[in-house]
Amino acid sequence: MNVEQTQPTPEARLKSLGLLLPQAAPAPIGAFRNLRIDRGTVYVSGQGPVRPDGTLIRGRVGDEITAQDATDHARLVGLNMLAVLRDEFGTLDRIAGVVKLVGFVNAVPGFERHPEVIDGASRLMHDVFGEGGIHARSSLGVASLPNNIPVEIEGIFELKP
Repeated sequence: MNVEQTQPTPEARLKSLGLLLPQAAPAPIGAFRNLRIDRGTVYVSGQGPVRPDGTLIRGRVGDEITAQDATDHARLVGLNMLAVLRDEFGTLDRIAGVVKLVGFVNAVPGFERHPEVIDGASRLMHDVFGEGGIHARSSLGVASLPNNIPVEIEGIFELKP
């Protein structure tokens, strides 16, 4: 028996977790696309914490936003990244896994918990893609992000052959 066939698919995992993706991926803010495909690799542009009603979560981590809330916001960003993928492919089951995430945290000087914040998205990817969701990652603190959002994350994904 093929081991891959016995593993739950990303769509099945998403459903079993009770997670709903936004009906549509957030529209880009600027002159770029939400994703680009090159030879089986999918590059998802930086996404922010956009609520299902289209509003942005705003604020600086360590000031208006706690690290725990920012971790939850990073999970929301992860859901928006998954919505970008589903919009393009119609299903997450076309995705073999996550290669790398790069997370930016809009934080006050001296804030040091960037990895903890971006873990919100990393854990989501593992939950949805299983072992294929374990990825390389960078997490950085920055002085500001567009529209004063607390977290922005970009990702590289691998398509199934």
